Amino acid sequence: MQFDTHSFTVFVVALLVASVAAPAGAVSVQPADYSTSSISGTQEATVVEVTDGDTVTVEYDNGSTDEVRLLGVDTPEVYGDNSPSEFEGVPDTEDGATCLGYEGEVASAMAKNRLLGERVTLKFDSEADRRGYYGRLLAYVYIDGENFNYQLIDHGHARVYDSTFSKSGEFYAAEDDAQNAGIGVWACTDPASQLGEVTIERFHPDPVGDDYANMNEEFVVLQNRQSSSVDLSDWRIRDEAGNDYDVPAGFDLNSGEVVTLHTGTGSDTATHLYWGRTDYTVWNNGGDTGYLYDEHGDYVNSKSY
Repeated sequence: MQFDTHSFTVFVVALLVASVAAPAGAVSVQPADYSTSSISGTQEATVVEVTDGDTVTVEYDNGSTDEVRLLGVDTPEVYGDNSPSEFEGVPDTEDGATCLGYEGEVASAMAKNRLLGERVTLKFDSEADRRGYYGRLLAYVYIDGENFNYQLIDHGHARVYDSTFSKSGEFYAAEDDAQNAGIGVWACTDPASQLGEVTIERFHPDPVGDDYANMNEEFVVLQNRQSSSVDLSDWRIRDEAGNDYDVPAGFDLNSGEVVTLHTGTGSDTATHLYWGRTDYTVWNNGGDTGYLYDEHGDYVNSKSY
């Protein structure tokens, strides 16, 4: 049998990378995943804090913690000023920056909804540094087998961060699709159309696994883009089939904030509402339209996917 020196060299290098010390406080880094040469190691952890859309804090099994910067993505700032020039096509104006600020809140809310308190797998890229300028881990965050970093790009909640990492090609392709669709941050190319009202921000129509077993993972997100709080009492959301949900009395949505309406049952909070469905789901996996009406029954806006 012919000896493949190239494969042997790759194998040895992977072993050496996998033997590098684990992140500070980590119990251990698992061996390299040889099913893909792009991954140099993995680490299990629990997300205990979400700083914003692209930065989280994780806790390892031994109780130590680490700050993780999601590799390859950049969501708009929520605690500082945004630079529209960093997002292709977004006008470098006050409205452009304001619109990005709202999108930063959306990305942050998505990260909290999806990651906070959850067990995740950190995967490290063989072509990227293990840590960034501020000592934060640079990693892909996987939950339920899906790359959350990629989802941020795919759903338009982030731009690709211009750096070296092995998945940049597929990330840029997803960014192109999001730009062409004008979703998320790319809707800010026309900020006037995104500001000044309550909007249907996005849908999550297809939960992982059986839809009927994960009805609260089917949801729609609303955002208040006005400069003041809005009383959403008796506002109505309707799908194409005519299924209606009425927002309960006394529900206020503060400026820039989002609320997630889940299809299933649960206890309403300031950030999560529940449709109360137990028999069937609402949002069609293959595409649907959500319509938003105010307390007088007047049409506000709609969004399709």
